[in-house]
Amino acid sequence: MTTESAFDTALSQLRRAVDQLGLSENEWQTLSTPRRILEVAVPLRRDNGNIEMYKGFRVQYSTTRGPSKGGVRFHPDIDLEETIALAMLMTWKCALTNLPYGGAKGGIAVDAATLSITENERLTRRYTSEILPIIGPERDIPAPDVGTDERNMAWMMDTYSVNAGFAVPGVVTGKPIVLGGSLGRTSATGDGVAISTREALIHRGINPEGATVAIQGFGKVGYWAAVALENMGLKIVAVSDVNGGVTGFSSVKALWDHFLLHNNLNAPGTDRLSNEELLHLPVDVLIPAALADSITAHTAPGIKAKIVVEGANAPTTPEGDAVLNEKGILVVPDILANSGGVIVSYFEWVQDKQNYFWDADEVKQNLNSIMMKAFKDVEDMATGRSVTWREAAHMLGVGRVAEAHRLRGLYP
Repeated sequence: MTTESAFDTALSQLRRAVDQLGLSENEWQTLSTPRRILEVAVPLRRDNGNIEMYKGFRVQYSTTRGPSKGGVRFHPDIDLEETIALAMLMTWKCALTNLPYGGAKGGIAVDAATLSITENERLTRRYTSEILPIIGPERDIPAPDVGTDERNMAWMMDTYSVNAGFAVPGVVTGKPIVLGGSLGRTSATGDGVAISTREALIHRGINPEGATVAIQGFGKVGYWAAVALENMGLKIVAVSDVNGGVTGFSSVKALWDHFLLHNNLNAPGTDRLSNEELLHLPVDVLIPAALADSITAHTAPGIKAKIVVEGANAPTTPEGDAVLNEKGILVVPDILANSGGVIVSYFEWVQDKQNYFWDADEVKQNLNSIMMKAFKDVEDMATGRSVTWREAAHMLGVGRVAEAHRLRGLYP
């Protein structure tokens, strides 16, 4: 178990980056303080007529480099501290990839699985109404996250647009294509993870063709990463979901077809294994693409992969990270590895502002270009400063935000 909360971990990572960059205590004060925090009560009329109250949040951690950007989670365990931590990490992620954004995060402490479609819509629209004064295409642009999808984004866009009196597609990203969404957005995070995996293998002198990969998580990130990696010629040897994992499948497509039909991964001819057993397979690459805190002081010692590519947000605890570093395992950190989602969200926002939309090839080419540049920046920083890749990624992100603060100055 981790001894630090997500917020404590994010703060300690920031403190280390500030110290390594030689920034002042004044800059630490500015960088460690979120710009705006909104906590709202979100009433929901259940289908049976009962009224229930839920707690909602929206944290705009930074607006120095542009409007804030970040997902909306529907998950029973979210709280204000975690939301601040995720907004902070989104700030460094946007700066690392050189997007003209600050970081934000939001959500409601609710289990989306307990909501009917009509309840989900009412909750989404009321939450949007509550945070409406602080969001907008030039202020703060929400996106889907855990427990939300393009349907929620359509409801958010419509709620904002009805209040504005005209359609405002750029208020959210991750929307359906017909409402101004971007081609390539659904697979974007997984595509970015795949690009990071390919480049990390090349960095380690391993031929990506035929390299073996185990993926913990078979959802929005894990599935699309598996598809992209298989298309690149890598071998996906194991995947898992919340109920455990399997090996021995012929292809990702065959396993997915079975999953769609039977809602489980137990395809004929496969062998079962636990999520922890998947972490300890002797593969070239391990991709934790589920929820946070998968790689801990307990699970890290048994990891045999040469490379860990973080598809999920904060899948490695500080204690787990220390073990991986001691073992000489290359860790491609989350703020680099899973940045494909926010990059293509940026593309969607740009297309909405221009009312001109790109084809899928243009989206993928631009995603690859930005990911490759960020990857090379981290690689060079890690090598030049003799720091871990996680430290290098944070130094780059934090350093760019600090520079923007200095250039803008302090008003008044």
